[in-house]
Amino acid sequence: MIREYRLNRVIVASCSPRTHEGLFQDTLSKSGLNKYLFEMANIRDQCSWVHQNEPVPATEKAKELVRMAVARTGLLEPLVDLPLEVTQKAMVIGGGAAGMTAALNLADQGFETFLIEQSGHLGGQALRLHQTLEEPGVQEYVNRLIDRVLHHPRIRLFLRSRVIETKGSVGQFTSRIEQSPPSLTLPLRGGREVVGVVSVDHGVVIVASGGSEHRPDEYCFGSNPQVQTQLDFQEILFQEPEKIRAAERIVMIQCVGSREEGHPYCSRVCCSTAVANALKVKRLNPKAEVIILYRDIRTYGRKEIYYKQAREAGVRFIRFDSEAKPLVREEQGRLVVTVLDQNLKAPLILRPDFLVLSAAIRPAPEVKILAGTLKLPLDADGFFLEAHIKLRPLDFAAAGMFLCGLGHGPKSLEESLVQAKGAAARAATILSKNEIQVGGKTAVVDEELCVACLTCLRVCPFGVPTINERHFAWMNPAACQGCGNCASACPQGAIQVGHSKDSQYLALLEAC
Repeated sequence: MIREYRLNRVIVASCSPRTHEGLFQDTLSKSGLNKYLFEMANIRDQCSWVHQNEPVPATEKAKELVRMAVARTGLLEPLVDLPLEVTQKAMVIGGGAAGMTAALNLADQGFETFLIEQSGHLGGQALRLHQTLEEPGVQEYVNRLIDRVLHHPRIRLFLRSRVIETKGSVGQFTSRIEQSPPSLTLPLRGGREVVGVVSVDHGVVIVASGGSEHRPDEYCFGSNPQVQTQLDFQEILFQEPEKIRAAERIVMIQCVGSREEGHPYCSRVCCSTAVANALKVKRLNPKAEVIILYRDIRTYGRKEIYYKQAREAGVRFIRFDSEAKPLVREEQGRLVVTVLDQNLKAPLILRPDFLVLSAAIRPAPEVKILAGTLKLPLDADGFFLEAHIKLRPLDFAAAGMFLCGLGHGPKSLEESLVQAKGAAARAATILSKNEIQVGGKTAVVDEELCVACLTCLRVCPFGVPTINERHFAWMNPAACQGCGNCASACPQGAIQVGHSKDSQYLALLEAC
């Protein structure tokens, strides 16, 4: 139709821009029309979805939205995307299971990868994990990952290191890495020791900063050696099984630090870990009484099979209410646990040999600093926030940056590994190209109006504006995200954002 009627503008009144705008723009480009000469009247999200019981006024609103789109479209201008050469290298932050998986995935595709780990060793939280419900040999798998990373010719490893600065934009990032002695790096040829600050160039960033186990301040944790977290208890299961064989009763308490005020989220792996550890106890000591005190059992998906196996093996599950949490005290050196059984409506008194707490997964301590360094958003719980939970679940809002693992939120080891492979695949879509197209919907400065007041430098959340050699503000089109903060704050009105100019929106408003 564009060719037949020689159209120079296109308006679509249907669908959602979030899912279909790119598709229509590609169609314009293939027909020879600039893709920015396109406008959507979003009557799906803004009419049919929100006014389902009011068809008549919703139709009038749809007409109004189309009228506004027509007025704005008349002032649209063709914009040009600029080619940008891609630095075909990657930087992965975090040397846990997810970070190593992402780094190996990219390195196996031929891309040089910088792997940054703050501690002095690889493995992260997976080093403390001996089993999951689906995988009894976690340590063997993690050790194989570590060995592959250490000997991969395209992975350059930085231990005891942290990223202190990242500049640039998608395809052309430059990061400064601070290394603390003694540090280890493995470049492409041989090994060498580097102490101080190293600068590296790369095209993408994958954040796999990991998480940490919550250390409770309740249930006598820390004051009584019989009280352990699930990961600590798993260490005893595999390293000191004779202690388990001598135990008569083991009690586990779920949701310690999760699903409560200040931390309302579910840590996802607690129930599965408790069931896995309970089954291991029953294999070591079938006569031991294992009791799990829970609020809700969330062994989702195929994990439900193992919950059934635990019940059949004799593991007892006792439900408690969040308003009546179990009470733990010591009597003559022995632990005493009191819980109100929701079925019996009566208190139960238990005297366990071990009290195991299913502690929450929390963000790693360095997450806030890293988020500030990379200018990345965090959610209300302190984990990294993806661009869109359904449409861009592995991307950050900043182009060229991706996330995976526990830094994104609580998840199982299997889910972390799958997410790491997905993040590497998303990164490879950029690294596999010699150049990418940037620009278009970006801020542009009118130097005749600019007075170099530095307002745009202060309000830009991405640090894009700079002062050029002519002493005017300049926006790097490759780094600009088109958010419009600078344009709305500029007191001179010297900044306009492509495809979102003042004149275009004034026409839209006048048509309303």
